[in-house]
Amino acid sequence: MSSTPKTIQIFLPSGEPHGIRIAEITTRIVQVIEVPRSLLADFLAMEQSSQVGLYVLVGEDAGDDDRRVYVGQSGDLRARLAQHHQKKDFWQRALVLISRTNSLTQTHALFLEWHSLQQLRQVGRFRDENGNSGSRPHTLAPLEADCMEIFETGSTLFSTLGFPLFDPLATATEAENPAELFFCRSPGAGVDGRGVVTPEGFVVLAGSVGRLENVPSIQGTNDARVRKRLIASGVMEVSAAGTITFPRDHLFRSPSSAASALLGRTANGWREWKNAHGLSLSQVKRG
Repeated sequence: MSSTPKTIQIFLPSGEPHGIRIAEITTRIVQVIEVPRSLLADFLAMEQSSQVGLYVLVGEDAGDDDRRVYVGQSGDLRARLAQHHQKKDFWQRALVLISRTNSLTQTHALFLEWHSLQQLRQVGRFRDENGNSGSRPHTLAPLEADCMEIFETGSTLFSTLGFPLFDPLATATEAENPAELFFCRSPGAGVDGRGVVTPEGFVVLAGSVGRLENVPSIQGTNDARVRKRLIASGVMEVSAAGTITFPRDHLFRSPSSAASALLGRTANGWREWKNAHGLSLSQVKRG
């Protein structure tokens, strides 16, 4: 979606800011409904739950960067989400995309599900629980154009609600501008990381290389558990050279967690990350 001014309305059906939230761009028919799992029964009692729609189940583990989603579609959201409530444990919130005019068809939903998974995996912000994403559904050109407009609107609404599922982690300008780059290096340990600061946190860029083994002092700590999880999920890959590499950009919540993932030890990222002139992240950003 182009970066033009927009008016977005968020409606609170219960009046509670942490309850169900319904977001829409006021000039468009797409709605995204954020449903806390604890309030799923309330959503299932709403008229919107009987529609055709796309849904994303979101799970985030507190204190680390493991964020998982499951993307699906259904002609009967009420039955499908009730089924997932019984069978899937990982998620805490459901994001549901529907039409205010109840005009989405099963063909819309199938294409949106497929396209959302492609974009989700390309961006790499969240780890999906879907397994096989299936093949591209046959969609006539006019309907595909409608789907792309719906997707772009939905993507903006997801981000507005705090779930930037499809937004690039770092812009091409940030990733390619030498003035924006910071480096985390330890030649003796084979560490050569590159990253950029973003409004959301710190992004380690694809191609960064880190230490494979943890130093003894972090064995059994959360830093060690996070590194193990990042390797298991494919965010960091073990190379034949005996190091770990980042095959794609990855967002960390802090520069320190990014540095620890690369160095295999506890690290103060504000000191470890330095620009091309040797100035630390703290010196550049904090003055």
